[in-house]
Amino acid sequence: MSQATTNKQLAAIPPEKNQVRKKTFFNRLGKQLDVQLMVWPGILLIFVFAYIPMYGVLTGFMDYNIFTGSKIFENPWVGFKHFEAFFTAPDIATVIRNTLVISLLKLVIGFPAPIILALMLNEIRHMMFKRVVQTITYLPYFMSWVIVGGMVMAMLSTENGSVNMLLRGVGAINEPINFLSLKEYFWGILVSSNVWKDIGFGSIIYLAAIAGVDPHMYEAADIDGASKFKQIYLITIPSILPVIIIFMILAMGNLLSAGFEDILILAQNPILRPVSDVIDTYVYRVGLQNGKFSYGVAVGLFKAVISVLLLTGANYLARRSGNGLW
Repeated sequence: MSQATTNKQLAAIPPEKNQVRKKTFFNRLGKQLDVQLMVWPGILLIFVFAYIPMYGVLTGFMDYNIFTGSKIFENPWVGFKHFEAFFTAPDIATVIRNTLVISLLKLVIGFPAPIILALMLNEIRHMMFKRVVQTITYLPYFMSWVIVGGMVMAMLSTENGSVNMLLRGVGAINEPINFLSLKEYFWGILVSSNVWKDIGFGSIIYLAAIAGVDPHMYEAADIDGASKFKQIYLITIPSILPVIIIFMILAMGNLLSAGFEDILILAQNPILRPVSDVIDTYVYRVGLQNGKFSYGVAVGLFKAVISVLLLTGANYLARRSGNGLW
């Protein structure tokens, strides 16, 4: 077919069709106005606070002076100087170790916890008791880490702390233990506090996924004589597996995000720094408190790149089972 023929055919298409398409688009937009009004403020916030400041990562390749303000290009370029300084820092091994250990503990213990809670709540038939349990488990999620950390410190206090009082009451100890000043207890306290705070909210998503499972499958399993455990293992978990995989992918992307607020609040004792200093707290301490802004940006950029690689790798593996994010 010649070019002239193609042009004639395109010219033969009435321009009204494009107008109809535009009108249809705006009609759909008008019908979804209530939804759009809820979505766009969130998109605007992300754009303003997450995307616009991204040019600031360039300061990781400069000797940034805070007095230059937004004129960052007036600062001298130093290439990978700050990255090299981070990789050769004397405490880098401790920071990386703490980050990986705490993240893996949160993943291994904290990730299945809401799934198990959702499976247990799904088997409760007494609705009033179920609502009470849900309310109690959801409540800590809506509290800030300042409140949760204060409650944890109060429970572990050597003076009238409930944990020490319980241990002394059952004869397990003779003198109260200052848990938050002993390095061997910190990881356990940190991980259990995170589980307690997040388990209720995480279970909401899995309960919603369980609610979508076809009830006829359970009826057929009952007829075949399958126990509750077999129904959970053979029906419930495989049915919600796509949701589990998606959250596992997101968790892998956050593997280097071992925490910031929780560690900053619970690890106020400098004695705990060898087991509590992670990448985020290291950036805060060295980059902000010590004024090494370019160094802090370089460390944060390194963490972001590794996180993207982990997320991409986890998604690639998940796609092979047909449950990737993209």
